[in-house]
Amino acid sequence: MFTKRIIPCLDVKEGKVVKGINFVGLKEVGDPVALAKQYYEQGADEIVFLDISATNEGRKTMADVAKRVAKEIFIPFTIGGGIQSIEDIQTLLRSGADKVSLNSAAIKNPQLIKEGAKIFGSQCIVSAIDAKKRADGSGWNVYINGGRKDTGIDLIEWVKEVTALGAGEILLTSMDADGTRNGFDLEMLHAVNAIIDVPLIASGGCGTIEHIAQVLESDAADAALAASIFHYGDHSVKEVKEYLKEKGIPVRMEVDE
Repeated sequence: MFTKRIIPCLDVKEGKVVKGINFVGLKEVGDPVALAKQYYEQGADEIVFLDISATNEGRKTMADVAKRVAKEIFIPFTIGGGIQSIEDIQTLLRSGADKVSLNSAAIKNPQLIKEGAKIFGSQCIVSAIDAKKRADGSGWNVYINGGRKDTGIDLIEWVKEVTALGAGEILLTSMDADGTRNGFDLEMLHAVNAIIDVPLIASGGCGTIEHIAQVLESDAADAALAASIFHYGDHSVKEVKEYLKEKGIPVRMEVDE
């Protein structure tokens, strides 16, 4: 079994980390650089920053955040949200980000994944997908615009397409589980993991340390992404990893200097 990754997620609006449920009732929870450094020192394997301003000004803000973060942490970090072009990708990678995540823009222009992978390498291109179970229970549809718009696209078909185009990783968020803190959507994760040969990051629904153990122990995903349990001090990354180690789940314990 490969080493599993723990990935704190920071939602950034106008240069500050915020937290809410489905982008409602947002509260500032800290400075992105300070929080990233804190999680790095606790042993995070990677960090994901999501720009939820998603405007031109947000793009400049995130480039500045990337430059500042790159000076403080020495693990990979991803930036996503509102990336529309190869130029946006280039700006963020040059500013210090290791990867970019593409969501709505990739639905509107799938060639962005192909071009990005060709120019910068598949390892730099993360396909972020928000999905929700169809009312008839027959599968899941892909949503865009922060989960507000149903594209009508089948999740499994879209996953096959983005990996064929060159996405090097999938960041999959369950809209059914998101914000509930009732656990990851294991059914959906298993369905996707069964058809891909790139790493899968589980997102949406993490409320306890046991939820992280459950999703990784079941091999539903290669990595677990979480926000609230870290931001609100429920657990540190170090505590999560110590718990996982006790459960026999392989994790990286030491912080690389």
